[in-house]
Amino acid sequence: MSDAEETPVEDEGAVENGEGLYVESPIIMTTVRVITPFVFTLGLFVMFHGADSSGGGFQGGVIVGTVVLMLGIAFGIETTRDWVGPRLAVALVGLGVLAFLVIGLGSVALGGDFLEYEVYGIYHATKYGIELVELAIGLVVSGIVTGLFFVIAAGVADDGSDLA
Repeated sequence: MSDAEETPVEDEGAVENGEGLYVESPIIMTTVRVITPFVFTLGLFVMFHGADSSGGGFQGGVIVGTVVLMLGIAFGIETTRDWVGPRLAVALVGLGVLAFLVIGLGSVALGGDFLEYEVYGIYHATKYGIELVELAIGLVVSGIVTGLFFVIAAGVADDGSDLA
């Protein structure tokens, strides 16, 4: 008989519902508290650095979205979901799409093509325009990663409906 078969399950219903699977670990919680600001900063750096070299909005957005995943793993998914709130992912996606459209359509309104940065008439318009677009893409990607994490973590009920 293996160890798994000998270990009694206190509340089988709670385990089947995904409750009680979270194990509080001071090592993981402390590690996440320490590295989270650095990971978030790295994500922003990758977003802005994408205009000049490798990196960009997608990669940086995934890194920033990973911050929420780390918090969920360390402090529990439901606790993180309550802390972050259901509107953050939607707000990030909406803000990113809005910023992208404003930058792109702003150049059209000024007489240029879509995302033609030179029509803005500011110093280094192309550089700043690309960085803002990368930031907008990063917002969209981080919102999608965060939302997908919470939806996947919620799971699906036995009747096929989602639990999110």
